[in-house]
Amino acid sequence: MGNPEPISRASLYEARKGVYPKKVDGFFRRFKWAIMGITLAIYYGTPWIRWDRGPYAPDQAVLIDLANRRFYMFQIEIWPHEFYYVAGLLIMAGIGLFLVTSAVGRAWCGYACPQTVWTDLFQHVDRLVDGDRNAQIRLAQGRWTLEKVAKRTAKYLIYLVIAFWTGGAWIMYFADAPTLTHDFWTGQAALVAYGTVAVLTATTFILGGFMREQVCVYMCPWPRIQTAMMDEKSLLVTYKDWRGEPRGSVKRAMAHPGAFGDCIDCNQCVAVCPTGIDIRQGPQIGCITCALCIDACDNVMEQIGRPRGLIDYCTLEDVAAEKAGGTAKPIRKTLMHPRTVIYFSIWSAIGLAMLFSLGQRTRLDLAVQHERSPLYVQLSDGHIRNNYTLKLRNMEARPRRVSVAVSGLKGAELWTEAGTREGAGQRLEMTLPADSVTRVKLFIAAPGAGESESGARQDFTITTRGLDGDPRGDSETIQFDRPET
Repeated sequence: MGNPEPISRASLYEARKGVYPKKVDGFFRRFKWAIMGITLAIYYGTPWIRWDRGPYAPDQAVLIDLANRRFYMFQIEIWPHEFYYVAGLLIMAGIGLFLVTSAVGRAWCGYACPQTVWTDLFQHVDRLVDGDRNAQIRLAQGRWTLEKVAKRTAKYLIYLVIAFWTGGAWIMYFADAPTLTHDFWTGQAALVAYGTVAVLTATTFILGGFMREQVCVYMCPWPRIQTAMMDEKSLLVTYKDWRGEPRGSVKRAMAHPGAFGDCIDCNQCVAVCPTGIDIRQGPQIGCITCALCIDACDNVMEQIGRPRGLIDYCTLEDVAAEKAGGTAKPIRKTLMHPRTVIYFSIWSAIGLAMLFSLGQRTRLDLAVQHERSPLYVQLSDGHIRNNYTLKLRNMEARPRRVSVAVSGLKGAELWTEAGTREGAGQRLEMTLPADSVTRVKLFIAAPGAGESESGARQDFTITTRGLDGDPRGDSETIQFDRPET
């Protein structure tokens, strides 16, 4: 027997093929420029917007104040016990993604996803330093020369600056931006600030500079989820094969009239694609619906005198109708199919409910805890005293004068540990510091069980009200305990 032939080992992973998108101009390219400019301006600029909340609160418009457990968004201030508003915003964001996907497919991925925005930005850096598509390919495939080293060094330094400012902007949302910037550059910031910037710089540099479309195709779960939310009624970037096939050059089409479709197989749609796919192969997970292939194809169609729209935003239902000789539905009807209406209704209902709740909430909150040790104290005149701990939360950025009153407990007298029973009554007043929680130990005395009609245990209400313009407040019903007779 001869020697057995060696077994070849196939790789489980396909090597990445470089993607070098070609520069293109058109409506969707300009729209992407606008979205990229707006989103980057919002991200980098928001921490520097000032918002006057008075002398007792920070003046940063958007601030996640972890130290004091506050979330500020312009006029809105969220306290820890109001975290359900943040949960509501996250739910609205999720349903908003469902809504957008149901209506216009993967438009979020194509225009506003952070990975898309920063990848697009870095690809423009590539063109700035290396040149357009062909120059980039030649440089990538060429030998390492002094020119190549210089260009790579310049490009990676620009990547690093963008990545660094991306990480630096993120930490500005968690502290006063001017103060943190000064502390950061003078070495006085907390270690967590430097660590966060380092991690975000590295991830932005790697994901946006090198992995790019691999994040969309392999790492991100959203494309897999989106496929369950799209159907033949969803708007997609679609190649109309019934019109484009069979493909043939302009010269061959002129020589054989009617034998070829409108696609001249110029591959411009592939050359401009940021993920390197061929849209003519049909819907695929690598398509982020950025529509740059539409711009490229429309430009070619205009140059050769054929109708635009060979690649277009349309539904699979409309493609079938056009293939049969009909016409596509108006965009209004396309967007108004039942699933989109349901998503929009749920999204709107949550938003309106949150706005109503924000408008109705009081800025004075009360929590009462009945002290159980001792459960009660019998005073020398026969009255029974119970002790309570009040947490009075002033959620306004100013000191407030408030009242605390008792109702439903006949003959009750109340005073704090700072006062005496001699001055007690059924109501007391105090001043609460701005934007704070004040603990007050409250003593309440009432007639004993023999003098009361309510027996040993009785429910009553403690109420707090504002005395400085806004009378709204809070109340809590709690128990008063007496010894059994």
